[in-house]
Amino acid sequence: MYRPSPGQNHSVDQRNTAQTRTIGVEEELLLVDPDDGAPQAVSVDVIRYAYEHGEVPRGHHDRQAESSGGESLETEFQREQLEVCTRPCASLDELAAQIRWARRAASQAARGVGVAVAALATSPVAVQPSLTPSRRYRRMADAYALTAEEQLTCGCHVHVNVASPEEGAAVLDRIRPWLPPLLALSANSPFWQGRDTGYESWRHQVWGRWPSSGPTELFESLKEYQATVEAMLGTGVVFDQGMIYFDARISRRYPTVEIRVADVCLHADDTVLLAALVRALVETAARAWRAGEPPDPVRAHLLRLAMWRASRSGLRDELVHPVTHRAAPAHTVVAALLDHVTPALDRSGDLETVRGLLRRLLDRGNGARAQHTAYTRTRDVAAVVSDAVERTVAS
Repeated sequence: MYRPSPGQNHSVDQRNTAQTRTIGVEEELLLVDPDDGAPQAVSVDVIRYAYEHGEVPRGHHDRQAESSGGESLETEFQREQLEVCTRPCASLDELAAQIRWARRAASQAARGVGVAVAALATSPVAVQPSLTPSRRYRRMADAYALTAEEQLTCGCHVHVNVASPEEGAAVLDRIRPWLPPLLALSANSPFWQGRDTGYESWRHQVWGRWPSSGPTELFESLKEYQATVEAMLGTGVVFDQGMIYFDARISRRYPTVEIRVADVCLHADDTVLLAALVRALVETAARAWRAGEPPDPVRAHLLRLAMWRASRSGLRDELVHPVTHRAAPAHTVVAALLDHVTPALDRSGDLETVRGLLRRLLDRGNGARAQHTAYTRTRDVAAVVSDAVERTVAS
């Protein structure tokens, strides 16, 4: 859960938004047996160890606790996963340091109870997940049956500060076509229940079973966004605002928009890159809104196809171009994304950093490619997990 620091004013200065728009990241990690790679249902034990041994500050050991601000470790839907969170950050250097700190803290606490953490968006090793005990989660499990039972997936959520909810709604309308390339870059879940799925991001396919997930039509106003949420709640199919699982949404607690499409990234550098691109997309969209530029009216069914394409082939094949909505090589689509946000990155001083991080990702491939490489070398899904454990906390 993204946590504003106490007393910190996260309003955006319209005169200098590129410098003051803060970002925060939530990463979900798997807890695994260090020998056979099987997920382990020990999240509460890991968090308790972290709290008792000073790995995280007091007040950050439970999702329901009141926070004093700062990095945190928290439980998630299933007991085999753990969420690590950063504070709001103004610079990429600060964000990178916090992401690495959070991963190391999680790793040290996990070792304390005999397990390891792996930044994998699905488990390569077959698993029967076990629900984290809470009234809300039990209600979800009862309501959604197998969809909830099989929902052991790990994503990366990026929060970006916005000046107002009205700006947030305008941003959501304008970033929609640019979200599928983020999934392609972050794709890190080719394996499911011990087999290769043929998808770069199988997490996206599993997550898409939730009835409230996916891309949205244009809202055109905050009022319409709020009316949409209220109408969804009125159906009784979703029973609280936390279950509004849009690809991007206005946070119900914080002055942010939350972009939720990405797999958890195998490499910490890729998480930094993802966050930088998301912040630049938000800044670009907000400026377009203030300039009176209308959003692309592309329909949600085309965006759903673009997300499926990114999930299926990642960076290996064609994607749907965010401007033309036609098939194009993945490198062409990624280049278009970078071109789209270059002015915002240049204003924030992040352009060269992002170019370098993106170049490294494209050279070595995303997490799905690393998993495929490890499996090709060993023919063993446990070895895929072992490789991921090393990469998760590598500097």
